Amino acid sequence: MKTDVQIAQEASLLPIQEIATQAGIKADELEPYGHYKAKISLKLLDRLQDEKDGKLVLVTAITPTPAGEGKTTVTIGLGQALNRAGQNALIALREPSLGPCFGLKGGATGGGYSQVVPMEDINLHFTGDIHAVTTAHNLLADLLDNSYYFNNPLKIDPNRIEWPRVMDLNDRFLRNIVVGMGGKAHGIPLQSRFDISVASEVMASLCLAHDLTDLRKRFERIIVAYNEAGDPVTAAEVQAVGAMTVLMKDAIKPNLVQTLENTPALIHGGPFANIAHGCSSVIATRMGLKLADYLVTEAGFGADLGAEKFMDLKCRTMGRGPDAVVLVASIRALKMHGGLPKNQLGQEDTTALERGLANLQKHVENMRLYNVPLVVAINQFPTDTAAEIDLLLKRCAEFGAEVALSTIWADGGAGGMELAAKVMEACNKTSNFAPLYKNDLPLKEKINTIATKIYGADGVSYTKIAEDTLERFNRMGYGELPVCVAKTQYSLSDDPALLGRPQGFTVTVRDVRLSAGAGFIVPLMGNILTMPGLPKKPAAYEIDIDPNGIISGLF
Repeated sequence: MKTDVQIAQEASLLPIQEIATQAGIKADELEPYGHYKAKISLKLLDRLQDEKDGKLVLVTAITPTPAGEGKTTVTIGLGQALNRAGQNALIALREPSLGPCFGLKGGATGGGYSQVVPMEDINLHFTGDIHAVTTAHNLLADLLDNSYYFNNPLKIDPNRIEWPRVMDLNDRFLRNIVVGMGGKAHGIPLQSRFDISVASEVMASLCLAHDLTDLRKRFERIIVAYNEAGDPVTAAEVQAVGAMTVLMKDAIKPNLVQTLENTPALIHGGPFANIAHGCSSVIATRMGLKLADYLVTEAGFGADLGAEKFMDLKCRTMGRGPDAVVLVASIRALKMHGGLPKNQLGQEDTTALERGLANLQKHVENMRLYNVPLVVAINQFPTDTAAEIDLLLKRCAEFGAEVALSTIWADGGAGGMELAAKVMEACNKTSNFAPLYKNDLPLKEKINTIATKIYGADGVSYTKIAEDTLERFNRMGYGELPVCVAKTQYSLSDDPALLGRPQGFTVTVRDVRLSAGAGFIVPLMGNILTMPGLPKKPAAYEIDIDPNGIISGLF
């Protein structure tokens, strides 16, 4: 069986100019980066501002497991299938981070015959967007430290410097550090930390901004420290905003690539859904809606994280919701939620599947809270048996979920025709989208609403630090911001060991952070980390390149 990278390397790619023409992008709106990828000028939005939007389809998934659900693969395959059905469809995805590529999860370009290409470029440095985010973020850290070093005119309290460094790799050794060692000529000793670049508020601001002016305004509001009087110090006061915006002048432009079947794909922005808001950029989404009849996009991890943040953060920013939601599941993953070990997932086990279906049912219930038509997409594996499929279809019918089977990993768009038909049907139904909560709800009530309605928790507990911080943010005037919960992706709860549909649990908010520029409050639940670590056997061990430039081991 061919690997994903082998399939991608054998693909017949069209020149990016042809893909742009197919998508309705004019030559003067295209900025090629080599033969098969390009950036799109924001002039396109000015040209198409009066055009009617297409249908917006959100692809989300059940709680992820090592067994695999195939959310990105289904997103790509659905876009290919819609084009096969004679529709004008585009895809919008996030950019992969180097951390997972070299760590545990791997890349984020789909799999099998439903991939975006050039796969190696997209999974590695691509067009430099994440590098731009990293540099802009660290420039702000540099200018902040420099202001403190030169007589501290802003009266910054050294114990309340909030702005860390970032890098786009997993490195647990950098979670807590001391900088400025070596004597006065080399700085002033201060405690600091590194986050992964995709957790940066610069990344969140990029993905929620409407244009360069809006991005600059978001940068101005970023709080980097507090002064001796307890008042916030912003990026604007550090005089970093102009230079940061300059560094982002190209990164703000969405990237155009193609699928294995030459369907146009917009890839832009890469926040993780477990520690950030997990959606590709508002700008790319707006472009796709103007260019296509159907724009298929995804949100990271399970529906309790990515989809909730898509609905309550991204859609709130855009001023509109999706026309349909696709909820991806696999029988393998559901059996794992039912307690079956990974090494036994190839065996028929309807009992484990029955137990695991509770996870799917909960996510179906969650998506119905937003009043958007829903289709469950079952990503089929060769090991799925007739008895397991029959049980799945029967149970989905019992809790009223429309279901489509797909084989898009093996068959590309041809394996997603049933799904495409049901998605088009869903998009013709009425969507009465509304966010889960209103902005004027108190912060604790927003957090409680998400925890009880989406996670199924009995309630929320807070550490003393979290209580005090929330109260301080309220006094500062940030009480009407929406919330972006950071928690484990492996469970509906804040405990990664609780699979399926946990019952009788509470979640704990151990700390709270403010992203004033991006425009949300971040409650940290459980032992969630904003700088991941490498596994015992990182994916990097298997990645190599031969003398002819052929890459192996990337997935």
